Amino acid sequence: MPKKSAGLLLYRFKDGLTEVFLVHPGGPFWAKKDLGVWSIPKGEFDEAENSLQAAKRETEEETGIVIAVADENFIQLPPVKLKSGKIIFSWALEFDATIPEFKSNLFEMEWPPKSGKKASFVEVDKTAWFSIDEAKKKITAGQLSLIEELQEGLNK
Repeated sequence: MPKKSAGLLLYRFKDGLTEVFLVHPGGPFWAKKDLGVWSIPKGEFDEAENSLQAAKRETEEETGIVIAVADENFIQLPPVKLKSGKIIFSWALEFDATIPEFKSNLFEMEWPPKSGKKASFVEVDKTAWFSIDEAKKKITAGQLSLIEELQEGLNK
């Protein structure tokens, strides 16, 4: 069975533009990378968990943003299947929040490679609001369709 992730594509309207909220992955592999590596806040969930609830939980774990909004306010986006086989379930939500500082949970990995030493890193090291055009350049290719779906839905 393929792995599944759930996440939120938060958006807002500011100065006549639509902006989306993305996160930059933490850890040494991503430290100097920018274009094509940002993501929606998301994470894995199992069969026992409701995917929308998982999306809210993962957003809070990765950013500290608590989403206390009724479920009917979310726009379900078509699932995305990544090259790895993982399926991402996501929802868009209009959510205008200023995020002066955020908090992210940690993960542990061997670092430096083959050193036998473990190091902890934040799952997310940066968050930002981007215009749709800029977000399309920043987001990982596998999630680009999420922004396109949102843009299409908002233009109707």
